[in-house]
Amino acid sequence: MDLDFSEHEIQRYSRHILLPEVGGTGQARLRAARVLVVGAGGLGAPVALYLAAAGVGTIGLVDDDVVELSNLQRQVIHATDTIGRKKTRSAAETLHRLNPLVRVVEHEARLDAANALTLIGQYDLVCDGSDNFRTRYLVNDACALAGRALVSASVSRFSGQLATFAPGNGTGCYRCLHPVPADDAPSCQEAGVLGAVTGVMGTLQATEALKQILDLGETLAGSVLTWDALQMRFVRMRLHSDPDCPLCGAHPAIRDLSAHAGVPA
Repeated sequence: MDLDFSEHEIQRYSRHILLPEVGGTGQARLRAARVLVVGAGGLGAPVALYLAAAGVGTIGLVDDDVVELSNLQRQVIHATDTIGRKKTRSAAETLHRLNPLVRVVEHEARLDAANALTLIGQYDLVCDGSDNFRTRYLVNDACALAGRALVSASVSRFSGQLATFAPGNGTGCYRCLHPVPADDAPSCQEAGVLGAVTGVMGTLQATEALKQILDLGETLAGSVLTWDALQMRFVRMRLHSDPDCPLCGAHPAIRDLSAHAGVPA
């Protein structure tokens, strides 16, 4: 691992390097890390910003949408003058201004069964900030098949949920948490969301990702964290691996992404 830092890097990351748990070795691990962020929206915005600020060497952004005025209430990586532009381009420019040492890879595409394994296979870790169950199941399945850790977050109205799934360690996956998709769950467009809630959950998501890279502390693998903003209450619950899970159970039936083919994410 390359521990040679420029004076600029030492100054930029000095508050990390001062931490005994991180130090120069940890900062070098961050510089070498490759993280894929699915969705450059309400959750993906704080995730990408904090990963870039931390010095994660390569950040991939997957999104095929454009910036809209209604996004700006929570998607803080974009600005008024980027309305109408591709979110990946808008986000990449913001990240470059924040930290030009970080490499940002724009994947201007919708994640689907045809490209998920290829994209995810290029990265060490995935942060899923998508806003629908179809994409979350796809990302979960692709991460498990590719052997990549997944930090997954979701928000609705005044609450959020966060979990980390580590393939192969017996702590469960997104399908264990949600065996049946809640197809009738309203989206943020339908139900609304307090903008700051996405900021809190996205920042927690980035923290989990950094802990994974640095191998620090206790991650959320094997548990789920929920937050009720109105009551300002965090609850951590144990996630039990489902022995009948079709992906990570005793007799897995999902061995590829064929079931996702033709299903819009």
